[in-house]
Amino acid sequence: MTRVLTGGVFVTDSGTDELADLRQLAGDIGARSSEERIGHRGLPDDFDTVAWGHLQDAGLTRLTSDPESGGGPTESAVVLRALARYAVTVPLAETDVLAAWLAAKAGLAVPDEGPLTIAIGNTGTPTVSGVPYAGAASAVVVALRDGATLAVAVTEPTITDIGHNLGGEPRATIAVPADGFVTVDGAAEELTRRGAWARCIQALGALDAAVEFSVAHTRERVQFGRPLSAFQAVQHTLASMAGEVERARAATELAVAAVAVHGFDSVQADYAVTVAKVVLGRVVPTVVTAAHQLHGAIGVTLEHRLWLATMRARSWIDEFGDTAWHARRLGRMALAADDPWDFVVGGV
Repeated sequence: MTRVLTGGVFVTDSGTDELADLRQLAGDIGARSSEERIGHRGLPDDFDTVAWGHLQDAGLTRLTSDPESGGGPTESAVVLRALARYAVTVPLAETDVLAAWLAAKAGLAVPDEGPLTIAIGNTGTPTVSGVPYAGAASAVVVALRDGATLAVAVTEPTITDIGHNLGGEPRATIAVPADGFVTVDGAAEELTRRGAWARCIQALGALDAAVEFSVAHTRERVQFGRPLSAFQAVQHTLASMAGEVERARAATELAVAAVAVHGFDSVQADYAVTVAKVVLGRVVPTVVTAAHQLHGAIGVTLEHRLWLATMRARSWIDEFGDTAWHARRLGRMALAADDPWDFVVGGV
């Protein structure tokens, strides 16, 4: 079945949007989570067990890693973006796109239900830091890099330190198990690509929320007897934000399409995800700065929902390779291309 990009969504060749129901369902779960947790956010933010239960009951937690789910990368992208837009604190990307996939590739068993997470470090390290949602995970897939090779093990988390990223998502340091590792050749690059792909989609969802909040705030906030949105400078800022987000959306949807058609291990996905990571890395700081300028001091308080969108976006763009790392990678791809023009227009 062929999917083409029409009006910002993927539709089948018959013109029927098969993803409409999924988009609505994921949005409903996200909106419910956001409403129920107003005033209850903290640092670190707690894992949302209720939202995870809804996702699990709806069969949305293993869309790419379970062949029987009936889903794939396109469907996973819809759910990831919706949850990020509402700042739902669950490890969906870690569970489905990363941990379950890598465990299956290594031939290791993980629980069929419950959240998973992934811990990525280098061979020989006694601990791995920055592990997402380690305290909530039913199992951790540990991946230790040695060049393109990964040593992979599945373990229960032994947490030595608890923290969070800028957006309040829980991050922890865990001890590396002494044994139980399986060697997986050639998987390190795909693991990074999968993580970068997921973070681009999540960052896009967060940017959508930041623009939405900014539009609403400038319409409601009155200054000198007029709403802020009536001032030309504010209008220009909002228009610039929207344009930047659409640039990010185009790059991200190219990455989603490349993975859906060619797979995560393809050269097309490598190119598209790298481009998306570079574009998001440039767009996010611009949109985040503008959103906080429009909100003023209220936008940086824990009580306001803006920080959940902007700070998570800032955190996500630096994970699985920051902007500079992906920009250098894109430059090396361009230098190695047989036809530079084909490369520039995406003919890879």
